[in-house]
Amino acid sequence: MIGISDIEAAARLITGHVVRTPTVASPGLSELLGAPVTAKLELLQRTGSFKARGATAKLLSLSEAERAAGVVAVSGGNHGIALAVMAAALHVKATVVMPRTAPARSIGLVEAAGASVRLTDGMGSAFELVTRLRDEGLTLVHPFDDPVVIAGQGTVGLEFAEDAEDITDVIVSIGGGGLIAGVAAALRARRPDVRVWGVETEGAQAMSEALGAGGPLPVAVSSIVTTLSAPSVSQLTYDHVSALVEEVLVVPDREAVRGSLEFAEHAKVWTEPAAGCLLPAARRVLERVGDGARIGLVVCGGNVTHREITEWTERFGLG
Repeated sequence: MIGISDIEAAARLITGHVVRTPTVASPGLSELLGAPVTAKLELLQRTGSFKARGATAKLLSLSEAERAAGVVAVSGGNHGIALAVMAAALHVKATVVMPRTAPARSIGLVEAAGASVRLTDGMGSAFELVTRLRDEGLTLVHPFDDPVVIAGQGTVGLEFAEDAEDITDVIVSIGGGGLIAGVAAALRARRPDVRVWGVETEGAQAMSEALGAGGPLPVAVSSIVTTLSAPSVSQLTYDHVSALVEEVLVVPDREAVRGSLEFAEHAKVWTEPAAGCLLPAARRVLERVGDGARIGLVVCGGNVTHREITEWTERFGLG
């Protein structure tokens, strides 16, 4: 299990390389949900998501031989962008394996940062290819099955604990589970009275299915939310979530997109549906815990185009 000392060490390591993002009360979301809401704005992080934290922590932990050999990652978008940009900044050669379903903008940003992009037909085959490249000598920077990466993501929780004194419930999106594992570990150590809740979208339910089965297993991926679409969680993230998280909620893609529109209208921030799903989940949390809840939202990323939001809005009849 990742400890608070691991997260504090990661925080010291990445200081000066990433942004300490704002933690702000949101009057608009508070009015919308009928309870006080505080948002940790990771969409203002370098590369547009929290992923820069874990990627930077891992890159800075490499030996000289590992740096010289180069790194490889698999990603549906944000992890690849983060690794490409931060590897370029730290003068490390990077290869990113991505499914063809990844947003075109994300693929373009990875290429623009100077990384080598390898495209596959799906996330399952992407993970297979990245394993082969690792075996050929590249250092794998796994998006969630790596203690150093998880500790880097946990710095989000460390900052949240320091900057939001009165939250009772924190809601975190789950793809492979690296973010929620790190955030939950930090909050359990610093704010043990705070409850942590996870949220997935239908068709990207790797963690909730793992919890139901008693351990990680392959899942079918069909959600439009590619940044949450891991084909399975890891034993490491499963262990953290099963021990530290209240419940993992699952919301439809339609509600995740509606959440992104609500973030834009009520909080004045531009989020991807991986963050939009926090709002329907928050409504369920408030139903469960009742009066007195003070909600914290980890607004994980904003790497989505106007065209994508418009297309989803039309598809789901949300216009």
